[in-house]
Amino acid sequence: MAQKNVEFVMTPGEVHWVGDGFRVHNFIPSRFHLERERMDPFILLDYNSEYEFAPAPKPMGVGVHPHRGFETVTIAYKGKVEHHDSYGGGGIIGEGDVQWMTAASGVLHKEFHEKEWSEQGGLFQMVQLWINLPARFKMGHPRYQAIHNSEMVKVELPGNAGFVEVVAGEYEGKKGPASTFSPVNLMNARLNKGGKAEFIFPANYNTALLVIKGGIFINKNEEAPVDHFVLFENRGESFEIEAIEEAVVLVMSGEPLNEPIVAHGPFVMNTKREIIQAFDDFNQGKFGYLKD
Repeated sequence: MAQKNVEFVMTPGEVHWVGDGFRVHNFIPSRFHLERERMDPFILLDYNSEYEFAPAPKPMGVGVHPHRGFETVTIAYKGKVEHHDSYGGGGIIGEGDVQWMTAASGVLHKEFHEKEWSEQGGLFQMVQLWINLPARFKMGHPRYQAIHNSEMVKVELPGNAGFVEVVAGEYEGKKGPASTFSPVNLMNARLNKGGKAEFIFPANYNTALLVIKGGIFINKNEEAPVDHFVLFENRGESFEIEAIEEAVVLVMSGEPLNEPIVAHGPFVMNTKREIIQAFDDFNQGKFGYLKD
């Protein structure tokens, strides 16, 4: 089986704030010309690297805003987030948990630090991905998947190397709990120092890593420090990561949809006309109601 090699390792860029509760580096799309099409179906990646929030009497976050045409996936590494949407989805996720919201035909939603956590303050670390929907599902019904860490399949690695927890897709034949609309693999490799894990994905899948903790070697010779993003070439199928120190690595790989991507603000569709329609529908109140 041919080796999948690294195309580049990306350093985190300048931070920006999403609302007042998420201090993020943006990797997709990025200043390295990593356009949405190159990582399709992963069309946005915002990373709140580890950050200390002071105690606050009022939870910080992002107020009510719309989405249509894709899914938002929030992965909690430190801290707690509370979510509500106009389709009735919502809940609280903490360390190791994931919330997977399918906006589809349109929802309003809001995300804030969980109230009790906000009052205490502490370390906060999150990832939010936008995963594109195939055209035939963009106007389907919204849904919400709350995926607790206890539900994730955890595949132990040989030699006390650590384990891989599977959110979506599969590893070593073990499938994760998330339901997806196209082939998507999303998992965390949690490795002990010196621990190794091999991954195999089809050559044409867009594949990347985000180093959440520690540092790693890829294929024995390419180094990726903490908070760095790794893009793989669309050639070869297998690669290996090795933890230089105790490490957590977000692994993502998905089959590209190869459909037109037209994005404007909170909407991602296939044509400009569909974007205009999304704004019209939002302005006419067709995304439901959600109290701010």
